[in-house]
Amino acid sequence: MTTKLALTATGMAMLALTAGALTACGSSGSGGSGAASKKSLELIVGTKSDNFYVTMECGAEQEAKKLGVKLTVTGPATFSIPLQKPLIDAAEVSKPDALIVAPTDAKSLNSDLLKVQQAGTKVVFVDTSSSDMSIGVSRISSDNAAGGKLAADSLGQLIGGKGTVAVISVAKGVSTTDARIQGFEQEMAAKFPGITLLGEQNDNTDSVSIAAQFIEGDISAHPDLNGAFAANVITAQGVASGVDHAGKSGKVKLATFDADPDQMTMLTKGTIQLAIAQEPAVEGADGVQQALNALDGKPVTANIATPLIAITPQNMNSPSVQPFIYKSSCG
Repeated sequence: MTTKLALTATGMAMLALTAGALTACGSSGSGGSGAASKKSLELIVGTKSDNFYVTMECGAEQEAKKLGVKLTVTGPATFSIPLQKPLIDAAEVSKPDALIVAPTDAKSLNSDLLKVQQAGTKVVFVDTSSSDMSIGVSRISSDNAAGGKLAADSLGQLIGGKGTVAVISVAKGVSTTDARIQGFEQEMAAKFPGITLLGEQNDNTDSVSIAAQFIEGDISAHPDLNGAFAANVITAQGVASGVDHAGKSGKVKLATFDADPDQMTMLTKGTIQLAIAQEPAVEGADGVQQALNALDGKPVTANIATPLIAITPQNMNSPSVQPFIYKSSCG
């Protein structure tokens, strides 16, 4: 590595992107009660196949158990509007007291979510959210635009402020990844005029193989390509695989989002250089707490921004970083 990151093991560890985020971590509830135990909550995650959402489920289940409320968890096999819609429609029929949901699109599911709300269910958004501000009592997510900016700052320094960078994401219309890309592109343009950004490429199937094809095509078409930004865990895996297949590991610097265990292995091997990590367990716990507050007539926080950190090979083994690494199971 010819350029040393300004954010090192100590300086990069905790990124305080929000004020008071840690005090809103769903731990303010006092244990379960008879009244609480009668309440039913449902969590619909973005997909059951992503360790981000597995970790969110773990946090939500732990909080629900502590507070004595019934929680069921569902989610589509893949991050898909058609697969998630029937689950939301089913919630309109089953009428849980509260629905905690990570919608797979910011607009396409609005009418379905509105019906759930109109049926009397309190709606809380976690991770992703709706473009319709009339839906939901609380929105809980990382500051994804700020995370994109952090990725741009770190990657720009890694490649010495010059070269060509690819940008690869999932389908447009997902609130979180759209914000990450926007933050990344704005920061690159403002801070690193010597870096050329290639046009954003969107993997509409959220596929590792498609993301790999994108980056391999970029490497072939742009011999000066020396950096890439992958906006979620699936694209991170695909881009890392493509760079490795092209024989460019370590030469094309990779800034990624999320902190899947596979990404931690990639950091160790030097396949990727940066992972912007969220804290999905906290989002899940906050979702349960805010839903219960709404049901009990207690104050509800309309917007909660959970912490982000930048994980590098230098700080990944730090105790302060470990809570941000995602789980593959709740055991």
